[in-house]
Amino acid sequence: MGFYQLIKEQKVNASIDEVWDFISSPGNLKEITPDYMGFDIISNNLSEKMYPGMIISYKVSPVFGIKTLWVTEITHVKEKEYFVDEQRVGPYAIWHHQHHISAIPNGVLMRDIVSYKPPFGFLGAMANGILIKSKLQEIFDYRTMAVDKKFGKYSS
Repeated sequence: MGFYQLIKEQKVNASIDEVWDFISSPGNLKEITPDYMGFDIISNNLSEKMYPGMIISYKVSPVFGIKTLWVTEITHVKEKEYFVDEQRVGPYAIWHHQHHISAIPNGVLMRDIVSYKPPFGFLGAMANGILIKSKLQEIFDYRTMAVDKKFGKYSS
């Protein structure tokens, strides 16, 4: 049942090089994730830059403080344009997250397309309406704030 997409856009006050350097470094994920999620990368010997086939393991507490293992694979990378991460182990039946960047006047447009399917069929679809959709929105709102704080608010 229920397959969903969340599409978010943010204009960033930085160059393509600056934004790419930041978003393509797995070590920066914690900086753009709300503290209450208890986000910790647990992968050993993690490269500073992502590459196709890279596996990243995290512990995260998305709801009720319950620690969950989440493993993603970076499946596609086109330098300074986009990358894709897909869940291999974690809370979703399907998780596919596209991260796109493109130059705009005075900055960069970041566009995220998250395609996901909660687990548990009908119950997961209900949970999406009650909790998951709003939680994802909250996480991306936090990320918008964190990116603005890092690079400054965009002005055209």
